[in-house]
Amino acid sequence: MSHTVPAVCGILPARIRALRFHSPHCNYYKTVYTIDMSLNCGIVGLPNVGKSTIFSALSASPAEAANYPFCTIAPNTGIVTIADSRLNALTELFHPQRTIPASVEFVDIAGLVQGASKGEGLGNQFLSHIREVGVIVHVVRCFDDPDIVHVANAIDPASDMEIINIELALADLETLAKRRERAERSLKAQVKPSQKTAETVLSALHKIEPFLENGKTARAVELTDDEKAAVYDCRFITMKPQLYVCNVDEGGMRAFSSGEANAYIKTVMNRAEKEGSEAVVICGKFEAELADIDEAEEKQAFLRELGLKESGLSALTHAAYRLLGLRTFFTAGADECRAWTIHAGDTAPQAAGVIHTDFEKGFIKAEVYSYGDIVHYGTEAKIKEAGKYRVEGKEYVVRDGDVIFFKFNV
Repeated sequence: MSHTVPAVCGILPARIRALRFHSPHCNYYKTVYTIDMSLNCGIVGLPNVGKSTIFSALSASPAEAANYPFCTIAPNTGIVTIADSRLNALTELFHPQRTIPASVEFVDIAGLVQGASKGEGLGNQFLSHIREVGVIVHVVRCFDDPDIVHVANAIDPASDMEIINIELALADLETLAKRRERAERSLKAQVKPSQKTAETVLSALHKIEPFLENGKTARAVELTDDEKAAVYDCRFITMKPQLYVCNVDEGGMRAFSSGEANAYIKTVMNRAEKEGSEAVVICGKFEAELADIDEAEEKQAFLRELGLKESGLSALTHAAYRLLGLRTFFTAGADECRAWTIHAGDTAPQAAGVIHTDFEKGFIKAEVYSYGDIVHYGTEAKIKEAGKYRVEGKEYVVRDGDVIFFKFNV
């Protein structure tokens, strides 16, 4: 039987996805839970740089924060919605019963210190938490405040970043050594498939090792697709994309919003640029206060006080979303307008599978139009009249901003 599936499915595109869908023909609802470890971000940094303050503002579920090292031991987790003006516009056009945005999971991981790779400051435990995330959000202190202690008793972003990056590289070197031992044993096993895989693993490790020994990242190493696949099980921490966050005070935020970044911010941004990464400037204290405001107009007035058009946390979530290689498509109708998260390059059946695996298995076609078209023409009927309403098959690569209706057969 062929089904046309409207916008009635739910997702938390983070570690746990909760999927709920309705078949108009069978008249039933079903909830399915799946795991996706790639859609979360781990907040790391030295103790007392503002990680927990930023996390609390992000998630609106306060993490423990205090003026002493290792206040956070067990990682705190929060789901953060992605602000999207396109979803707001679709809501205004369709007037749905509910609107559900895309989201990303953030994990607040305890502060790392020099020697963490050897177990200092419970480092081994904290490093294991970092291995579970998709993107590393590295918070760097970029403000002076004698009342907030610094583990090195001096504000030096370059040194702070170096400490964290070296510890992550050292942890990966330990992982590399263990993986090499396994590969060398497989090479001696005289089993050809295993030998071939072992050769590929050793080739990749040979390329990665000198980078790690020099405090650089595994992601900077040029590997073939086969080599990347062969060492995927290593879960190298420095293979993960990393986003830097400059945590500033209100004075630093005002100066930055007016185009005058302080020396601390410039140091972080230069490092990020060299690594091909991004840096976001946030005033953690300000964002925590902003998160406590419910009224939209009052929030905007508060932002204007610092000369900001959007919150720093909004910029952070969008940057993390990009680094994860994620894209958004929409389903829209009178029942619901919803943003769905996929990876760049996903095809229409794969996008359907985000809603439910049955949709991917029984995929027939996707009826598609762009967000820009619905804004321009105002209704789906007019989009069809203009010839902009498309029918796409299994090979179609979903574009960011597509509005889609799937047809499937089960």
